[in-house]
Parts: sequence; C-alpha cells; structure tokens
Amino acid sequence: MKKSVKLVTIGGGSSYTPELVQGMINRSDKINISEWWFVDIEEGREKLEIVMSLAERMIKKSGLPWKIRYTLDRREALEGADFVTSQFRVGQLDARVLDESIPLSRGILGQETNGAGGIFKAFRTIQAYKEIIDDMKELCPDAWLVNFTNPAGIVTEALINQLGWKKSIGVCNIPIGQQKAAAKALSLKDNEVYTRHVGLNHFHFHQIWDINGQDRTAEVIERMYGDLREEPTETVKNIVNIDYSAKFLRSLNLLPCDYHRYYFVAPEMLEDSKKEFAKGKIRGLVVKEVEKELFELYQQPELDTKPKKLEERGGAYYSDIACEIICCMINHDNRVMTVSTANLGSIPALGYHDIGEMSCLITSAGPVPLVTPQIPKFITGNLQLMKKMELLTVEAAMTGNYEIALQAFMINPLIPHGDETEELLQELLLAHEQYLPQFAGDIERIKKECPKRVQAVKEIKAWIAKEEEKIYG
Repeated sequence: MKKSVKLVTIGGGSSYTPELVQGMINRSDKINISEWWFVDIEEGREKLEIVMSLAERMIKKSGLPWKIRYTLDRREALEGADFVTSQFRVGQLDARVLDESIPLSRGILGQETNGAGGIFKAFRTIQAYKEIIDDMKELCPDAWLVNFTNPAGIVTEALINQLGWKKSIGVCNIPIGQQKAAAKALSLKDNEVYTRHVGLNHFHFHQIWDINGQDRTAEVIERMYGDLREEPTETVKNIVNIDYSAKFLRSLNLLPCDYHRYYFVAPEMLEDSKKEFAKGKIRGLVVKEVEKELFELYQQPELDTKPKKLEERGGAYYSDIACEIICCMINHDNRVMTVSTANLGSIPALGYHDIGEMSCLITSAGPVPLVTPQIPKFITGNLQLMKKMELLTVEAAMTGNYEIALQAFMINPLIPHGDETEELLQELLLAHEQYLPQFAGDIERIKKECPKRVQAVKEIKAWIAKEEEKIYG
C-alpha cells in the first residue's frame, strides 16, 4: 500500500502550480496524498483562488480522491507536513523588474539570479525564510523542504548551514534541460543519456554519457557549438542565445550552464541587455505579460489541464523535478538527479559543508552526492570565487551587515568595482526597503545621507510605471 503523505506548497498562487499538480497526477501510482495545502500571502490571494480552482478541475478530471486546501495562514497548513515545496517570490514580479532595471539604468547587467539582482533576490528570500523555518521547526520538524525558489543554491546554503534545516534540497530545471538538449544533439531519447554535474546552481558544468557507458561530452560540444552543429542551440526562455566559443569549451571538455553566458560572453550579453532596456524591454515585464495571459487562461471553466502556454513562462520542469524527488524518497527508488545539497567532499574545490550542485543519488534519507567530474584550474578558480560570493551574500542576508553586503557586491564578477558599486547597492536597498528589515538602520542612513540615491530610485520607478502603462494601458 502506498504511503499516505501530507504536502504543503508555499507560494501556491504561482503560475507554476498547475505544473506541480500535473506532476503529482502523473505519479499518482507512486504517491497517496492525504492532504495537499497551498499557501500564499494576502497580495497573492486572487491568484491563489484562480490557481486552486484550476487545480481542483485537474484533479477531478484525473479521477483521484485527493483533497486540496488553500490558505493565507501558513501555520495552519504546515502542521504535520511530510514534504514542503517552495516556489514563492518576495515582492512578486515588481521586485524582479526593479532587480533588472536599477542595474541596467547604470549600464550594469540586470538579471534575476545573477549579479546584483541575484544577490538582492537572495536577501529578500532568506529574510522571508527565517520565519518559515521557525514555523517548520515547531509544526513539522521532520518534513523535507524541496526549494525551487531562486537563487536556489544560495537559498539552500542559508537553509542548511545558517537556518539549520538540514532536510533541504535545492532544485533547478537547468540540468534536465541539458539532458534533453544533449539527447537531441545525439539523436537519442532523453532516457538514453545521462549527465554528471559539478559546480554551483546556475554556475555548473557537466559531462554527457550514453546508456552504453560512453563519454559523449566532446561530441555534444561539437554538435551543439562546434563543427557538427546543424542548427542554433536552444537556450532557456529568459536567456538570449549568444554562442559560446567552441574552442574554449573544447579546452574544458565540459559543457556549460546556459547562465555561464553572463560570465564567458559577458560583453555581448551586457550589450544585448542594454539595447533591450533602451527599448523598454525587461524580462520581468515580459513575464508579467505572460502571467496575465496565463491567469486569464486559468480562469476558463473548461480548462482542466496544464496549458501549453505555461512553457513560455520559463522555468519549465521545476515543478516536475520536485514531484520526482518526492516520489523517489517515498518509494526508495534511488534515482540519480542533479540537485543543490551539502558537498560532503564530492567537489574538492569547495568546502566540505558548502552547498554545491552536483549529481546525487536521491534516497529516502535525502540526496547522496556522487563522485564529480575532474575539473581544470580555470573552473576551480571560478567556483571558489563564486562560492565565496554566495557565502558573503548569505552572511549579509542573515545579519543585515552592510559592509558584508558591499563585499558580496565587490567580489561578484558581474558588478563593476568603484564608487558605483556602493551606489548600486544603496539604490537596491532603498528600492526593496519593505522586504529587508535586517538592513533597516542602513536604509534610514542612506535616506538621510544620499538624497541622489533616493531620487534615482524614484526615477527608475517612474520609468517602470511608464513602460507598464504602454503594455497594460
């Protein structure tokens, strides 16, 4: 008999929720859900109600007896939970637009999980998790937390090594996308290739092996980026497709993450972002449009399946991966998957307790890191730099220490160094004030001492409002 479990999803009003529901429906032969609670905040009430109505139709169509509940009271939902999934965005898409726009207004990369924007998304998310983890320690101390709230690696670092929730797993959709891309390049089925990952979330490298045990990495490099390429290589929805140097990848004999474009073809990526910004095009605004259309679809009473349009949202497969992890743990399937978890010596370039992203065996006791590919000095150096940036980001988020936050900015390779480094930090602190109580004292100081920064934030918010008016009328 299948084990009965209680699930809780924090951020239930997310547009990704239908994928999560469909993922569990697809695995209904492996999981028996006694209760499934979806949690959101007051600002997300309307979206939560829309998504839950669709979820109920999907479950009814499947013929399953599952009962779902939704609430704005997190504590009501968490009591006795076996698994908690997380997909929330502090400040909603408005915060993302600020993370992208404020750096770009200075000619600096604005991106959701990299550079200054990624650091501030981590600040807000980790701050919110402080109360969530306090509630979990009291109400569901044995629950596993499957987090796909970005930046997943940095957040998982905070969850495990600072907030003390050892039963945390960070999830990203990039690895499964890489497996699919490699299979396509080799004209094989998805399940006929597998990956071996090493690195950090959104900063990892991988090998490709086929089911006959052959290392096909060099061939995939040629078919995706080199002499054997027949068509442009696809990227995830939120990253412009600018080619890597095949010569550079050959020297590594490892395949990159899509997000490496921001580091390894940085001038071209920045120039493209600046051109789009000059046209009023910010990825966060694009996502707002897609979400508006999605929620209009979700409200159609005849809709009882996950709509195809959800794939335009970006982040496809996040939810499905979370479902697979939960089912593996319940059923002792011991499947190999790539997740963010404690290194435990798997990646020699990182500390023993550091959170890395690597191929793991998913067991009932959690992820067990596997031996990772050997990496050249170039990758070792970059991983160590990026890990120190992550650790500084977590420390700043936990303590509200302004100097440590500035150090995180200074070590980040996507943020220019000089007077503008601190000016950018200050503008982002001001812009996100309501979500960063840990920095309250410094924010008040900046207001008094730096009126130019206050004015700059007002101007960028006015610009955003003007661009949104063009979109929504």
